[in-house]
Amino acid sequence: MSTHNGDGATMLLGIGEKTFEVELYDTCAGRELLANLPQTISMSRWGDEFYGTLHPKIGHAGDTLRDVFEIGEVAMWPPGNAFCIFFGPTPASVGAEPRAASPCVPLGRIKGDATLFRNFGSSLKNATLTAENQV
Repeated sequence: MSTHNGDGATMLLGIGEKTFEVELYDTCAGRELLANLPQTISMSRWGDEFYGTLHPKIGHAGDTLRDVFEIGEVAMWPPGNAFCIFFGPTPASVGAEPRAASPCVPLGRIKGDATLFRNFGSSLKNATLTAENQV
């Protein structure tokens, strides 16, 4: 079931001098994240996934959770209230698909080539999440 309706807001993800556009899906968690921007988070790497804790806790009432994602999708991992960026297989993957450690709420999709995240090393310091209208 797709949560994308074509009317999602755009969030900007800043890493160093690079900025990525993220089209947010129309979900409870996506709307709540948008309402709590801007944020700056540090992110750790787990295979081809980056994850970092969001503040405050992001609700996800009624949102569908899943553990398999497409390259370029972003999600929220409820147990850690973490923002996740999927750009390839993780240690939990069965094949080449990005797979979370446990079910996550799909938040949106990065516009452009998400495999560029493979070049960022083992962690991201000061990744910025900003609503497009906050720039």
